[in-house]
Amino acid sequence: MKEKIRTIALEAGVDDVGFAAAADYRSPLSPPLEKLLPGARSLVVLTYRELSTCESPSPQIAMNGRLDLMEFSRSCNYKVARFIERETGTRAATVPVSYPMEMSLETKGSVGELSLRHAAVAAGLGRVGRHNLVIHPRFGTRVIFTAVVTEAELSPDPPVEEELCTRCGLCVENCPASALDEEGRTDLGKCLKNSQPYGIAGAIRFWKKFGGVGPDERKAMLHDPHYWRLYQAGFIGFQYFCFNCLASCPVGRQKATA
Repeated sequence: MKEKIRTIALEAGVDDVGFAAAADYRSPLSPPLEKLLPGARSLVVLTYRELSTCESPSPQIAMNGRLDLMEFSRSCNYKVARFIERETGTRAATVPVSYPMEMSLETKGSVGELSLRHAAVAAGLGRVGRHNLVIHPRFGTRVIFTAVVTEAELSPDPPVEEELCTRCGLCVENCPASALDEEGRTDLGKCLKNSQPYGIAGAIRFWKKFGGVGPDERKAMLHDPHYWRLYQAGFIGFQYFCFNCLASCPVGRQKATA
């Protein structure tokens, strides 16, 4: 069954597939798999290579590449989950790249229902590098993941033992927010303020100021580019304006052009 699932995924355009036992998945912040799908026994994790759009100096082009990949990955993920349910007679639930995710004061939109990084590591698809992203053995840093949680019992793949990070420090040097200064931790406050300036924090600041000024200043604020970007983010969702940790990693760059 594992090879059938792998074949279906690869034929759909997925770049790599890994399998993990539910017991081997551990995330310090996300809830246990049982809360996502009672009776879950396995994780199927799908890997997708990022295009070189992440290198574009235009944040719109870079983000468009991510949106394209997210849409493509949703389709692939759903096909795999449908196949599992149909072929095994067990339940399956899809986990997308990003949203929807819980948005609350406690999580601040930074805690996914399932940590795809930890799932990828558990499924033998890579190891975490200095930038706290997963490095794939063949594709480097420029990858994203989706997952299918299932009741089907599938034998897990072995973890990656090889150290994949070169420890060059370029991700730390090229982070404009200094969010990677502390080893083993990404300062999400610093990262999101720089990479998602038009997220919920930016919206709260804008409307808080808007409510405290007079008509003339309100009119000026509605003509400001900041408002237009907030307006667009309200339709698109999370928008990243920084891909430096992906674009600067030599492992990702070398693998992407191989």
